[in-house]
Amino acid sequence: MLTDILYLAIGLALLIGGGDLLVRGAVRIAERLRLSPMLIGLTIVGMGTSAPELVASVQASLAGSPGIALGNIVGSNIANALLILGVAALIAPIAVQTRALWRDGGVGFVTALLLLAAGATVGLSREVGAAFVILMGGYIYYAYRQERVQGSHSAAYDRALAVEGVDPGLIPQDRPEGRLPVALLLLAAGLALIVGGGSLLVSGAVAVAAQLGVSDTIIGLTIVAVGTSFPELVTSAVAAYRKQGDIALGNVLGSNIYNILFIGGLTGLIAPTQVPASIMAFDLWALLIITIVVMLFASTGGRLSRREGLVLVCVYGAYALHTAGIL
Repeated sequence: MLTDILYLAIGLALLIGGGDLLVRGAVRIAERLRLSPMLIGLTIVGMGTSAPELVASVQASLAGSPGIALGNIVGSNIANALLILGVAALIAPIAVQTRALWRDGGVGFVTALLLLAAGATVGLSREVGAAFVILMGGYIYYAYRQERVQGSHSAAYDRALAVEGVDPGLIPQDRPEGRLPVALLLLAAGLALIVGGGSLLVSGAVAVAAQLGVSDTIIGLTIVAVGTSFPELVTSAVAAYRKQGDIALGNVLGSNIYNILFIGGLTGLIAPTQVPASIMAFDLWALLIITIVVMLFASTGGRLSRREGLVLVCVYGAYALHTAGIL
């Protein structure tokens, strides 16, 4: 049991560390390709930081553990909306731009509806995966256009800002930094670490579930989901501490969109799978309700207060206890 938990913990650490190296290398390579810093931020920084969750979900699906694959996606979104946003609001009340909130929160709500519809019909098939990836591309294009015309920031843009605010090494530069062989080495090392970490994570999670006598879905919705969401917790907490509440909120909303369209889409394309019945019956509906409640909380008074943040954290605690069969 302790060995399996150790494998799971090491797998998470390798995923997070490998993801950082992967994005660093990719950013440096993109700079040499003369891509604009804004485009690098929206694509490589924003999407690249989801690589650990992506690898975990794909490897779990390939290993025949859809509970971990889909639990990671849905559980991460629930943790983002309740735990991470709640912690950020506890650190500092979050001022909210209502228009941006309903726009990006609305997109997140629709993506959850699409996953629910897919689960009730064909599952996370290659066709659904391809549609999700196309929608992700459309959302990134919209975010890029939004910044070009200097409109209100999109959640995708805020997600990149949040990541870059924690790790200045990921900020794209107009002039290439470092040598190309070093960038390629970072990319390769990061890829190797996240692949190895994903394998350890999945095998450890399956073994822990068997030892505890619970389904792998429960482990995916809780331990794996919270573990892979740890970078989002750090970036949102730092943004809130710096009084950048709009970025903290945008990071959460953006992460939820990326999780379903990007991670869910590529998982469906690479390793099609069914959405577990338990997730269909409760967790996806819970995510839809939570999304609406969070938007209502944030829109009242134009901010998300500390009291509301505490409520969100407590609700997540109740959700985790319910998922584990304790409550």
